[in-house]
Parts: sequence; structure tokens; C-alpha cells
Amino acid sequence: MIKSKLLKKTNLVNHGFFNKRNGFSKDIYKSLNCGKGSYDNKENIEKNLNYVKRKILSKKSNIVLLYQIHSSKFFYLKKTPKKKLIGDGFITNVKNLPLGILTADCTPILILDTKKKIIAAVHAGWKGAYNNIVIKVLKKLTSLGSKKKNIIAVIGPCIAQHNYEVGREFRNKFISKNKNNLIFFNFKKRKIFFDLSKYIYNQLFSFGILKIDVINKDTFDTKNNFFSARRSLKRNEADYGRNISVIMLK
Repeated sequence: MIKSKLLKKTNLVNHGFFNKRNGFSKDIYKSLNCGKGSYDNKENIEKNLNYVKRKILSKKSNIVLLYQIHSSKFFYLKKTPKKKLIGDGFITNVKNLPLGILTADCTPILILDTKKKIIAAVHAGWKGAYNNIVIKVLKKLTSLGSKKKNIIAVIGPCIAQHNYEVGREFRNKFISKNKNNLIFFNFKKRKIFFDLSKYIYNQLFSFGILKIDVINKDTFDTKNNFFSARRSLKRNEADYGRNISVIMLK
């Protein structure tokens, strides 16, 4: 489990970015697969989620998860939801309610307002980032009374630029949106590579968030021991597990 130094210093939340280690799943899902959308054994997934729950010291509530769809849709939770939410982010000021984001190369973003004591968890692949899910969540926080100077944002482990090859249409889509987006692309040996983490960092910084922590771990690189959709595709594996990132107000 990886922790953000900025979040840890506040002593307001329990949180963690989890990789594949210390779970119950087998074979290609070995071992801490928390993705209910995978074809893994459901009992093992529940055991894995319970392990994560214990690690973040959640005694009352189960981890709240989303049915993630690579959108810019998010929810403001005033209590534990009774049904599965379809979207890619949520906000709450409810204590002891852990919010979980599942990824396998996309970016998890954990957010805390240290004064209003509000948290948010966001899933941002390129589609969510392109459609400004992070900005929309931040605007909601400010509408709730949050001040930018009190917000901490943490960009979790995701695929690094040198492993994120994209096509020309992908690049053109971002350049058409804003010519300045060219800085997030690298060209090497006639190939194009996109920096998702840097793109999200720029969104946070441009919005006025100055307290930004980046967990610089490449999910594609096997030495970091994360699940990776791109790596599984490259290996022609039938499926892949999901990493989980969790935040909970104490």
C-alpha cells in the first residue's frame, strides 16, 4: 500500500493506493484483484476488498465502488448509496465512508479539503480527463464552499508516458481542443506517446490547486507489481485484474 505524504500529514483521512500484492486471487488475477467487473472468482474478490477495508481501518462501512464508464459523471454522497452508482467519481463529507476507485492503467485521483473536511475520489482515463471530470469535481467542491488553497489532490499510479503509445487521431483530438496540449505528447521513432499524469496535473494546477502530490509509479512496468490492461493485452491474456485506490474521512 502506497500513501501520499501530503494526505498522511493532515491526519484527517485513511487512504491507500494498492497494487497486486497480498490478496487471495489466483492465476492472471494474482493476487489483490478488486475488480468485480473481471472474470475472477467473486469470493476471492470479496476477500480482497475486505483486506483493503481492514488496511484502511474501516470498521463500519464497506468500500463504495462505482460502475466506471470513462465518463465525466460524478456523485455527491450524503450517505451510503443503496444501489450501484454508474459514473467515475464521487464526493462526500460523511466520516467512515470509504470511497474506492478501480484502475488498470487509468489514473486514480484522491482529493481532500482540509478545512471543510470533504473528500473526493476520481477515475480518469484519457476520456474522463479529456471531458474534464477532475475540473467538474473541483468546481463542485468550490460550490460547496471549498477554497482552492485548502485542497490537496493526489495523482495515483497510472501508465507512464513512455508506455502509453497512441495514434495520430488521438493526438489530433487533444490538439483540436487546445493547441497547448501538444506538450503532453512525445514523438519517438515515428510513434506518439501521451502523458496522462502530466495532463491531469496541468488541469489541477491550472484550476488553482497548488498542493498536488504525484505517486510516480508506472502501472505498465512489471517491477511495480500493478495490474495493467495494456500489458495484459500485449501478452494476449484473456482478462486482467484491477488495482484499488481508497480514501476515507476519519
